[in-house]
Amino acid sequence: MTSEREAYIYIQMPGTLETVPAALLRVQTLSDGTQIGRFRYGDRYLQRPEAVALDPFHLPLAREVFEFTQLKGIPGAVRDAGPDAWGRRVIEHKLERSAADLQEIDYLLHGPQDGAGYLSFGLTAEPPAPKRRYNRTHQLDELIAATQAIEAGRPVAAHLLEQIDPGTSMGGARPKATIEDAHSLWLGKFPARDDRFNLQRVEFATLDLARRCGLNVAQARLQSVGECDVLMLQRFDRDYTDQGYLRFGLVSGLTVLDCGDSHLDRERWSYLLMADNLRRWSDKPQADCAELFKRMVFNAAVTNNDDHPRNHALLRRQKGWRLAPAYDLVPAPVVSLERRDLALTVGDYGRTASIYNLLSQAGRFGLSAQEARGEIDRLVDVVRHWRESFFACGVPAKDIEYIAPAILPDCFFFESNPHA
Repeated sequence: MTSEREAYIYIQMPGTLETVPAALLRVQTLSDGTQIGRFRYGDRYLQRPEAVALDPFHLPLAREVFEFTQLKGIPGAVRDAGPDAWGRRVIEHKLERSAADLQEIDYLLHGPQDGAGYLSFGLTAEPPAPKRRYNRTHQLDELIAATQAIEAGRPVAAHLLEQIDPGTSMGGARPKATIEDAHSLWLGKFPARDDRFNLQRVEFATLDLARRCGLNVAQARLQSVGECDVLMLQRFDRDYTDQGYLRFGLVSGLTVLDCGDSHLDRERWSYLLMADNLRRWSDKPQADCAELFKRMVFNAAVTNNDDHPRNHALLRRQKGWRLAPAYDLVPAPVVSLERRDLALTVGDYGRTASIYNLLSQAGRFGLSAQEARGEIDRLVDVVRHWRESFFACGVPAKDIEYIAPAILPDCFFFESNPHA
């Protein structure tokens, strides 16, 4: 027996506050559990001179039906506008249903009102009116309490559940909510039950260190709420106007690489393939490839091994797609002294986070060996002072010591493969 579900896909037109229906997605579940997604742009949308493709390579503007069997029938650019791991937990809590009872299309339809990028979803051809106003900073204490209750599996008051946005792909799996403050939208990232250190303050300090290294990173600040710190990340996919927020397109590295989250797709998790695809996607590929190289080196230098493709993104501004600012940068105090691996392939020697591997495919990023070496040396000169930088950001001394094994381990400096 087969079943079929559908969702309309809306887009806030680039540079405007107008939201229009763009496409219809139907997902058919076959008797063997296979899911087939069928995506088609609306004729009226295609007739708009300002219409944009949701994905220029997998969903080009055309009067045809695009079929997808991977990702449970959901096209990557559509999935990126849906809820992330935390958002899915919020939806399951709201609906009082388990993940086994929900289909991917349920998560889209019950996802954030203001998700990542410029897409939204509904059951009718016409977009629904906005549901609510944004949270403000004075609500942070009750939002933190509500997210802690969700983590613990305790009931949460209905009005608080409405305030907890089911999340955007920009914030990872941590508890969070969208906050409006000072004519900007921010992603507030809250403490989690199993945190071993003040992760919000460490992430803030790591973003600050990356900025000092010359990387383009998301704007961030800390907000103290009682004894807790909330990391506030400015939404780079929004611009404030007097009438509302302009929304910009956003796709994850998973979509750019045409792969999924599972280990079956790991062979495509690669900085090298990401650079290759930036040359297709990016409006300024040379600059973006050089930026990607610096991020790869920085992640290796601080052992940020949670650098999976969902933690990279492209942003569609008025002139086209560009590499989005860096976010979700957190050192992992790994014990191994002989070798550290990143989540993505780095060079000829796989995922190894050592200089010999970082330099091995510099040309794929548009850099000569000498230019790549210069970038590494400049970055290391800044990272060497990380303790002073973290202390200046208010990271407690005990957390600095806990994080210390992650920063510039000896194996980062290996100039050749010790096992060759």
